[in-house]
Amino acid sequence: MNVANVLIAEPMAQAGIELFQSQQGWNVIVSNPKEYAKHLAVADALIVRSAVQVTPEVLRQAPKLRVIGRAGVGVDNVDLPAATAAGVLVMNTPGGNAVSVAEHTIALMLSMARFIPQASASTKAGKWEKKKFLGSELRGKMIGVIGLGSIGREVVKRARAFEMRVRAHDPYVTAQFAKDLGIQLVSLQELYKNSDYITVHVSLTPETDKLLNKEAFAQMKTGVRIVNCARGELLDEAALKEAIESGKVAGASLDVFLKEPTDSSFPLFALDQVLATPHIGGSTEEAQEIVGVRIAEQIVEYLQ
Repeated sequence: MNVANVLIAEPMAQAGIELFQSQQGWNVIVSNPKEYAKHLAVADALIVRSAVQVTPEVLRQAPKLRVIGRAGVGVDNVDLPAATAAGVLVMNTPGGNAVSVAEHTIALMLSMARFIPQASASTKAGKWEKKKFLGSELRGKMIGVIGLGSIGREVVKRARAFEMRVRAHDPYVTAQFAKDLGIQLVSLQELYKNSDYITVHVSLTPETDKLLNKEAFAQMKTGVRIVNCARGELLDEAALKEAIESGKVAGASLDVFLKEPTDSSFPLFALDQVLATPHIGGSTEEAQEIVGVRIAEQIVEYLQ
């Protein structure tokens, strides 16, 4: 078995770390985003999540690097052309956090429907504002799911459990595939026009960049609620602010942002209709263990 230096630059599930440590002769360096760079010179494998940006400069500091493992779905924080030019393979773990992101999506929808964050803050402040927080049910509402990858499909399952009416848009899914899932495919225009809730679960491409923009919001029904647990770039944040202020959009829940981390000066945070979480859709114990073990298995197989 080959000897390898594995540099873990961000927090990782213990089960994944132990899998690396079980390899005979391997040196596992558990570090953090602030200190990992000093170990790059000896690294054969680099494990990151979303905090570490793998730039050309990082790659230049790692002459022995053979593989980068992104413990998550996307690889937006890895410069793929630079990695390819350096002969470094990039791996990720698509689908590993699908259930966690789907559950978070539903949690955000429920939070908007029942004003849970606002009601909690009010009650803990000593108020008892029952009439103010008159909510609505998810049952019978139409949810428009943009993207039927692993996460989108898990959202569909959970929406059905709430007796929601489901419509979906995905140009890469065949009609037969959708039929087998019991999902009705519609155009984006039809999805915008009829959905009470819209949730996006697509990767970032030139076609999906700012997919939810001013023109899209104009096509939506008044009172629609938006959820984005995918990529901040999918949403035109200025257009969303305008749509909320005009009354077109009744609420929005965001787990991802164009700039991360955000701070209190972010314009959308001034709106009561906006709920925000710090990119935690996939942050569950179960998802992190799955992702950690999967990326470790892939890298062990590659380096052996």
